[in-house]
Amino acid sequence: MYYGRMENYISLTVSDGSEMKAYVARPTGTPKAGILVFQEAFGVNAYIRSIADRFAAEGYLAIAPELFHRTGSGFEGDYNDFTSVAPHMEGLTPEGQDADAKAAYDWLKSEGMEKISAIGFCMGGRVSLIANSRLQLSAAVSFYGAGIIPNYLDRVKDLAGPMLFFWGGKDTHIPRELWSQVPAALDAAGKSNIQVEMSDAGHGFFCDQRSAYHKPSADIAWPLVLSFLAEHQS
Repeated sequence: MYYGRMENYISLTVSDGSEMKAYVARPTGTPKAGILVFQEAFGVNAYIRSIADRFAAEGYLAIAPELFHRTGSGFEGDYNDFTSVAPHMEGLTPEGQDADAKAAYDWLKSEGMEKISAIGFCMGGRVSLIANSRLQLSAAVSFYGAGIIPNYLDRVKDLAGPMLFFWGGKDTHIPRELWSQVPAALDAAGKSNIQVEMSDAGHGFFCDQRSAYHKPSADIAWPLVLSFLAEHQS
């Protein structure tokens, strides 16, 4: 069930013929750029919609596509019930993620957006990297991107735009010894990247609807995101 404003949803036809809903947040006036907002494993929920709305308030045309549309259109999971999320996670494929990102990207292009970036959280942090490896993005941001290692590490050589990564120093899901492989691969491929470790934060620290929310780290991260994206829009 949707809890947002229904008029803010659009339907896109993906290249495999599937129909995908997406939440759209429009700024007041002419958008300065477009941005893809990629969900966590819990769907395009109130948190993800709020991220899109925050970007709209900053002048972006934001779109948050439903990456689980093949297994459960409208799915919004409970942060305390990962079991219900598992079937949707298992239904994701590299081809599907590529196609979904492109459908949302093409919609932004159809809206006249010349500069398009991406941001994603947890699962979406991985999809942000995936999108950057297949689309002509100006830049991309990944918050504690889950599943990049080992399945998508080979994609870094194909990244179009520079990337900003956020990691939690207390993240037991993606410890430093694991995520440190990402900057190593990026540096080896000669790709522009910034790595930020929030030493007091755990996994999911940016989400104010999760018990892991760490406001001091989130407050630092947001202006860094805006500055990074602005730098690569010109």
